[in-house]
Amino acid sequence: MKQENSPSAVVSEENSSEVGSSSTGEDVQRHWQGVVKRRSFLKGLGIAGATLSAGALLATESNAQATSSTGKLSKGDAALLRFAAAAELIEADLWEQYNELGGIKGGNPAYMAALSNLDGDMPQYITDNTDDELSHAAFLNAYLMSKGEDPVNLDAFRTLPSSKATGAKKKGRLTNLLKLNVDLSWYTRYRSKHNPDLGAHFKGPFIIKNEPAIPLNDADTPPNQPQPVPPATPQEARMQAIANTAGFHLHLSSRVERACIPRWPSRRPTLKSCEFW
Repeated sequence: MKQENSPSAVVSEENSSEVGSSSTGEDVQRHWQGVVKRRSFLKGLGIAGATLSAGALLATESNAQATSSTGKLSKGDAALLRFAAAAELIEADLWEQYNELGGIKGGNPAYMAALSNLDGDMPQYITDNTDDELSHAAFLNAYLMSKGEDPVNLDAFRTLPSSKATGAKKKGRLTNLLKLNVDLSWYTRYRSKHNPDLGAHFKGPFIIKNEPAIPLNDADTPPNQPQPVPPATPQEARMQAIANTAGFHLHLSSRVERACIPRWPSRRPTLKSCEFW
């Protein structure tokens, strides 16, 4: 069956003349390795990569080999990796705030109990994600430094206040979980038969605006109070509402990250360093 508009097909056709011109085992082996690498590369790109021309893919591989031979990153590669490192540091900051109060070793028992009312694994989920984001940022910065580039440091921007509740560390923050707006339109959008790409607009089931996702202080929500379901006192209800806001925020954050991940392979033609990929 004839294949048209397929990068892998075009690559195979271009390489077929090379194989045909030499019958040595060395040439055949080199051709096969090239096909395997290109197939793995295209598989990683997914649907987004299917729109790339074979010429663009071959040019990208050529640039990647040239860059890797110098041992240094291009200005574009360094900028993209610094952007990614900054994003990981910002995300790690909000996860750290959740982890200090409600993680598996969190310091606020009432908040941990309220989160566990939503899902018994929530404290472990928070701790695992915190570790992931911290390791992502550390890896990207370590890679930048290994190439002679400056790491990303956002400490100068840690100017937002921390929670005063038991368990929270007293240090500056990059993100504000004390007054949080959460867009809940996704809840309605994924349950609707209408298509947002065709102009449909959706409103969330309710509005979360300027609400805390972590306890503010011990007077507002005592750290050792019980958290029954349903809450029996105004302070118990307040703590559960805070935990509920956190639940919506964390769920939205995970959806946003999953939506962004498929976009990263589309940056493959821009990044010249094949070592990083």
